[in-house]
Amino acid sequence: MTAATGKRVAVVTGGIGGLGTAICRTLAASGQRVIAADLGRDAARVAAFEAAVDGLDVAFLPLDVADFDACGSFVADVEESEGRLDVLVNAAGITRDGTLRKMDREQWDSVLSVNLDGVFNLCRHAVDGMAARGHGRIVNISSVNGQTGQFGQTNYAAAKAGMHGFTMALAREVARKGVTVNSVSPGYCETALVLAIPEEIRAGIVAQVPVGRLGRPDEIARTVAFLAAEDAGYITGANIPVNGGMFMSF
Repeated sequence: MTAATGKRVAVVTGGIGGLGTAICRTLAASGQRVIAADLGRDAARVAAFEAAVDGLDVAFLPLDVADFDACGSFVADVEESEGRLDVLVNAAGITRDGTLRKMDREQWDSVLSVNLDGVFNLCRHAVDGMAARGHGRIVNISSVNGQTGQFGQTNYAAAKAGMHGFTMALAREVARKGVTVNSVSPGYCETALVLAIPEEIRAGIVAQVPVGRLGRPDEIARTVAFLAAEDAGYITGANIPVNGGMFMSF
């Protein structure tokens, strides 16, 4: 816990996005000191995020999760300034859709670099400190499309499926160190990315969801907060689907 506040310290990558903002707000409401990490190149988005978390113990720091060295410096800076890093939520993600026959190398590389390499880059630098302190919570935001596949998303589906493979392997490595590692796989939610889909296509997506609606970012955030809680130490290597029943399995 931070010496100054007595709070656990949480980092949320992709923190100023739709899901990221909801996660930051929910973790802060649960009593944690939260640092949102995102590119920060869009001043309007940063301003909207700061307005959304006004009054909460949330700070913003710029970070490119695809940059391994930058992630190392970021983690070191957080541990120095805050005294520790207890919770890491890897929510940064992008899409560059296209069928494989038309997908170029940049579309593949950029999605894998952010969505999967970004998870490695942050975890690689954060996990030693967590293990040394005997406590840590890592939550990786995967996707229902990593479980089912999706037309035009070989890059995205591969990254999100790979994320959970990474989750299970790391969970085994650090389980006895007091560190849990889990995934959350959201379905289609009310975010800017999904709401930008043409209405007729979006209606077709909703028709496939048994509960009959898009998910709300707060519903994903509550699941993250549950996995990040002090008393969630017996859950590790798990994938929690929050998809309205769009994909069901054991």
